Amino acid sequence: MQFQIEEVVDQLSKRNFLELPVRLYKNEPNWVRPLDNDIEDIFDPEKNKMFQRGVCCRWILKNSNGLTVGRVASFIDSKTRNLSDQPTGGMGFFECIDDENAACVLFDCCSDWLKSQGIEAMDGPINFGERHQWWGLLVDGFHRPLYNMPYSLSYYQNLFELYGFKTYFKQYTYKTFFSTDSLSDIIEWKAKRIECNADYSVVHFNKKNRDKFIQDFVHIYNEAWVSTIPGIDFMTVEHANDTFNSLSSILHERLLWFAYYRGEPIGFFIMTPDMNEVLADLKGKFGLLGKLKFLHYKYIKKNKNAIGLIFGVVPAFQSKGIDAAMIYQFSKEGFDPQFPFETLEMNWIGDFNPRMMHMMDHIGASIYKTHITYRKLFDDRKLFKRSPIIG
Repeated sequence: MQFQIEEVVDQLSKRNFLELPVRLYKNEPNWVRPLDNDIEDIFDPEKNKMFQRGVCCRWILKNSNGLTVGRVASFIDSKTRNLSDQPTGGMGFFECIDDENAACVLFDCCSDWLKSQGIEAMDGPINFGERHQWWGLLVDGFHRPLYNMPYSLSYYQNLFELYGFKTYFKQYTYKTFFSTDSLSDIIEWKAKRIECNADYSVVHFNKKNRDKFIQDFVHIYNEAWVSTIPGIDFMTVEHANDTFNSLSSILHERLLWFAYYRGEPIGFFIMTPDMNEVLADLKGKFGLLGKLKFLHYKYIKKNKNAIGLIFGVVPAFQSKGIDAAMIYQFSKEGFDPQFPFETLEMNWIGDFNPRMMHMMDHIGASIYKTHITYRKLFDDRKLFKRSPIIG
């Protein structure tokens, strides 16, 4: 079968890009169609700040009958392209029929575009944006995806690996319950030791002190993440404020926890409701039906699922039990009959982070889903290296 690749440049090709998964996933009951706007915003230079330092292109693939049978995007981030031994770009938003030739056309399109701009390897499937969204290929645990995380067809793994992609790192989504019963004895011991020390405090977010919590969040984020993880952007108060504003309608105060030492911010655990519990059956649009479902979800629904979005402790206070203290406090919420959340899914922990994986064992969490971030070296003679372990 002959295939033709077309760049997404007009409304028709954008519509084909968005609608292809609807056909591919029609027999996948756990798939949740993302909101069209959430996808399109990634490719909008006015809405995605990544365009300030990078470039992006996307394509659809048609068969000889003119039917769209594949899609893909590719991108270069000038900040992260040179962090590896070779200049590296990215590809993502891959969807394709079960056809190796079709997949090769899509992968070749990405590699040719990246090579033309001096790139020597590509990671994928990843996002042209934040790491907690649209990152990795689902290979195990085909449960309902978390909000703005990818769900994949089972044969995609074979298509990637036949093309020569190799595992750069694995991403584990852990699941647990809001209950101290699931915590190990050492977590409880560490938490109570912190509780007995008046220099430390652990509190949840309070809208009345919103500005202070945002400033504390920025301080912890820059200390705990930017200084230790390559490629992570420095956070500004303005950026954090915009993020909190965008989440204001769904935030639950007792899903955001902060730790302090003598009044200084030293750690946070940020969780959000899993909006995919609302988006199922909305067909990519958040109209009147979506708003009604959201109101029911927010004010009436019980036993909801939360997403563990981001966790951090500033380096000077790591290994002191601060993480245990925060985990113990939010786990106690499960005994409050007014607390509407029952389960927690951690929005992927890379296998390059053994410390966090070890922590999951202590909080009674088990691996629920596995994604893989692959890397393809364009020169097969070069030595392939896995993602380095962080200390």
